[in-house]
Amino acid sequence: MCVRRPSISSWATDLCYAYNIGMTGYAQALELQANLVAAHLARKIPDVILFLQHPPVLTIGTSGSEENIVVSKDILDKEGMPIFHTDRGGDITYHGPGQLVGYLIFDLKTRGKDIHQYVRNLEEVIIRTLAAFSIVGHRIRQYPGVWVGQEKICAVGIRVTRWVSKHGFALNVNTDLRYFSYINPCGITNGGVTSISRLLGYDLAIEDVLSYILKYSTQVFGMNIKRESIEQLQEVLCPVNIHHS
Repeated sequence: MCVRRPSISSWATDLCYAYNIGMTGYAQALELQANLVAAHLARKIPDVILFLQHPPVLTIGTSGSEENIVVSKDILDKEGMPIFHTDRGGDITYHGPGQLVGYLIFDLKTRGKDIHQYVRNLEEVIIRTLAAFSIVGHRIRQYPGVWVGQEKICAVGIRVTRWVSKHGFALNVNTDLRYFSYINPCGITNGGVTSISRLLGYDLAIEDVLSYILKYSTQVFGMNIKRESIEQLQEVLCPVNIHHS
C-alpha cells in the first residue's frame, strides 16, 4: 500500500472522498476495499465511497450457502458467472451491469458505534433516492435492504473491522433481473426482485442515480462529500491497479 497523502489528522472529520470506478471485477473490488480499510485504520485517509458496477457474479455472505443457487453449475459456467464466498453479512445475491454498487469505507466510531443505525442510514439514502424518481421504497424489519411493495430493489450487506466498515449496497437500476431467477435472492423464497427501470418503464443513466445518492448521503450522514477521479484514487493506493472491463 502506498499512501501519498497526509494523515487524516490534517482533514476535517466529516470529509468523504467519492470515486466512480465503473465496471470492476469482484475480486479486484475486494482487494481495493481491503487496501482502503487498512489505510483508514492507519488514519491515512478519511471516509471513502466507491461507486461501481460488477460483471455478472454471484456473491454469498457469511450467513449464506450455495443451497440457494437453484440452477446447475453448468448454467453458471455457460453464463461465465463465478461464485464468491465473501465476508459481508447476509446470504446470496447477484451483481451485474446496470446495478449501482456502493462500497463505503466509513469510521463508525464517529457515527455512534451503532451498526444497526448505520444500516438504517444506508437504507434511508436509498429510500430518498427512490423518492426522487417517484418510487416509494420501504424497509422490511427482518430483511436488511430496501423494498418496493413485496419486491426487493436494493440489497445491503456490510462488514465492520475495528469500527471501519466495508461493502455496502447494491441498487438495481437497469439490472437484467432474469439472473435473480438463478438464486433465492438473500435466501428469500417468498419475495420478488425489481429495478428502477422496470418500475419506470425506461432505462436511466447510472450517473443520474449516483448524483442523488451523493446528495442524500450528504444529508443522512452529515458529511462533506468530495468527488475525485480514478487517477486520484490511484495516487492514494498506487499498488492497486484500477482498470475497466
